[in-house]
Parts: sequence; structure tokens; C-alpha cells
Amino acid sequence: MDAILNPYYVDIVIFWIIYILLGLGLNLITGYAGQVSLGHAAFFGIGAYSSAILTVTYGVNPWISMIVSIGITFVVSAVLGLPSLRVREDFLAITTLGLGLIVQSFFKNAAITGGAFGIDSIPAPSIFGIELKNAGYLILSTVVMLLAIYALKKMTGSRIGRAWRTIREDETMAQAMGIHTTYYKVLAFAIGGAYAGLAGSLFAHKVSFISAESFGFSVSATVLSMVVLGGLGSIRGTIFGVTLLYFLPEIFRIFEFDLIDPKYLDIYKMMLYGLLMVLVMRFKPKGLFGNFGIKRSQFRFFRKAKAKEGGHVA
Repeated sequence: MDAILNPYYVDIVIFWIIYILLGLGLNLITGYAGQVSLGHAAFFGIGAYSSAILTVTYGVNPWISMIVSIGITFVVSAVLGLPSLRVREDFLAITTLGLGLIVQSFFKNAAITGGAFGIDSIPAPSIFGIELKNAGYLILSTVVMLLAIYALKKMTGSRIGRAWRTIREDETMAQAMGIHTTYYKVLAFAIGGAYAGLAGSLFAHKVSFISAESFGFSVSATVLSMVVLGGLGSIRGTIFGVTLLYFLPEIFRIFEFDLIDPKYLDIYKMMLYGLLMVLVMRFKPKGLFGNFGIKRSQFRFFRKAKAKEGGHVA
């Protein structure tokens, strides 16, 4: 199968899946629990470095290192989330931004992370002695993404998800209802961080080399743009937002346009992101899928009203 699938296109899909995992984690923190985070790339990096250090430095099996890195990111995210819970809104965003910069600085300077040189020769996971590359890694990433979406859907539809949404809408009212807001907010940070850690682990074993430059603020801003564009508190919105913003630059790269110089593609990408964000904030402030649930409930109300009147509703 590896001979059939073009490695370039396979890599594009795998990195798209990694961004979806990042978006789902951030959507849990920001969209469902209402905690603005500008340092999500820090959790992404913690997952990547944990997996890389375990496999390269300590010789741990890649499968085990991937699982352990998720647990490490879960714990570290909960610890890092604790000081952020004493502040709200703009102050929370600045605090998480500062945490992200501190973690990236640690990646750049600590000996265990390889400092500015990073870590290379990160092995890919293998089955029966065969390394998962190209098509094999694509299948692994796809299965992981489907399981992650299923788990998030179950969580957000459960009692925990309802508690998160109540905190998001009115934290004071949630406390009055007996909801332990600190516990649920820390839990959202921990699980959202674990999703980013999983994405980071997949990223590290895919690219085989990581450095601090891959986990900077631009990644956090890009993922936040994807989540906001798709719609906060919506899984399908997150997938749509990631897909739209991820594939638009790839279209310019795959199909050569005379008016676009590939050398400046990153600049065009940021300009395009900015333009889309301005348009969405102006005409659809809750994101493209942010109002979907409200519209559907209104439609159900309309159907019930028509049914009471004896009218036919298709």
C-alpha cells in the first residue's frame, strides 16, 4: 500500500489529524469549560518531548512511551492549570500565554530536551518488527482520531459535560448549584492537555526530529483560530474549522497560481487567517457552527407548535 499512496499527500492528512486532536483538546478547555487558553502549544510540546525522551534517551518502546506521554501531559496540564484558575477572561488568556512561553523557553534551554539542537532519531512505532510509516502511520492516526472524537462526544454528553457547560455560562450560578467548579475546570485543563499530548506524541514519532520552534505561540494562535472559526463547544465545528484553515494553504501549494509566490506562502496564510477571523467575528461571532444547537432546538419547537395546531410538518 505504501507504493500506492503518495507520501506527500499521506503526510498532509496525518498532520491534519494531529491538528484535529489539538483542536478537540482546546475546544474542550475553551469551548466547553469556557477557559480561554493561549498556551495550548505547551501541552503539544510536553507530549512530544515526553515521548521523544522516553524512546531516545531511555530506550522505552514507542507504544509505551506514547501512552505514558499522555499520562504525563494529563498531570502536568492539571498542575499548570491550577494557577490559571484564580483569574478569568483577559487575565486568564495572558496567564496561559505566559505559561506557554515559559514552557517553550524550558524546551530551548534544558539539557534533557536537547536545548536548541532538539532531539532527533525518534523511532516510529512498529508491529511484528515492521515500522509504521506512510500508510501504516495514517491508519494508526485515523484510528486514534476516531477514538478521540468518540471519547469527547461521550464526555461532553455526560454529567461532566453538562457541568462544564454550566460553568461556561455562569460560574457563580454553577457554584450555587453545588458544582465543584475548581475540580471541573482543572479536569478540563487536564483532559484538553492530554489530547494535545497525544497529538504531540504522534507528531514526534512521525517527524523523528523535534525542537522548541515547533511549539511556539504561532501554533497556539493557529489552533485557537481554527476552533473559534468552526464554533466553540462544537465537535463538528472544530473539525470543520481545522479542515478549512489547514487545507486552504495546501491548495495554494498543490495548485500553482501565477499570482502567488510559494516563497511567501506563510505570510499569505496568516493574512488569510486574519481576514477569515475578522469576517467570522463580524458576521458569525459564535463561529460557523456555534449556533447550530440553538437553531435545531428552535426547529424542534416549531415542529411541536405546528403539531399542536394540527398542521403537517415534514
